[in-house]
Amino acid sequence: MMIRSVLMVVLVVWGLPPSSESLRFEVRSGETKCISEDIRSNSMTRGTYHVINPNEDQGQPLPYSHMLNVKVTSTHGYIIQWAKGVERGDFVFTAAEQGDYTACFTASDHSPLNTVTVDFEWRTSVLSKDWVNIARKGKVDEMELELRKMYETVNSIHEEMFYFREREVEMEVLTQETTNKMVWLSFVSLFLGLSVAGIQFCYLKTFFEKRKFV
Repeated sequence: MMIRSVLMVVLVVWGLPPSSESLRFEVRSGETKCISEDIRSNSMTRGTYHVINPNEDQGQPLPYSHMLNVKVTSTHGYIIQWAKGVERGDFVFTAAEQGDYTACFTASDHSPLNTVTVDFEWRTSVLSKDWVNIARKGKVDEMELELRKMYETVNSIHEEMFYFREREVEMEVLTQETTNKMVWLSFVSLFLGLSVAGIQFCYLKTFFEKRKFV
């Protein structure tokens, strides 16, 4: 029974799709494009980016007009990395708190306008680890390395489950608070409507009595 459970976990782990894939996008001269990632606290994250050389087929270097300014900020706007005039780079950090972390890419202002194509990859949690260097430094064999990957992935799945459970509880609390506010707002609206109707009734009654219509 134990072996069967372990095999089921392994199959689930290997059947999961990667949480991050390579993303290719374009940035026009003088414009900025930002990408955000929701990261749990104490989670390691790694991002790599490089500009696609439009003259690569001709064997020419990347034009200076295609250089990027890259800024990575935390959920409260603190700058984690700031790079100016680069064609490639990477960033690695451990999230100090939960929230949306943002990477912004700005193409230099150039005339005539051109378009910069960027290849960007952002990985978090177990996928952000450099397993090749870990194996080289630790002098571990392939089997042990695969077991470490499985162990880290299972732990990551476990943490993700608790993370989504916490988010679900937060959403339930927010939904309940919103429902309570809507109920009170409905009562207030009903009370105001009845009050206005009562005032109008009294005013019309007084008006007709003065005019001796009633």
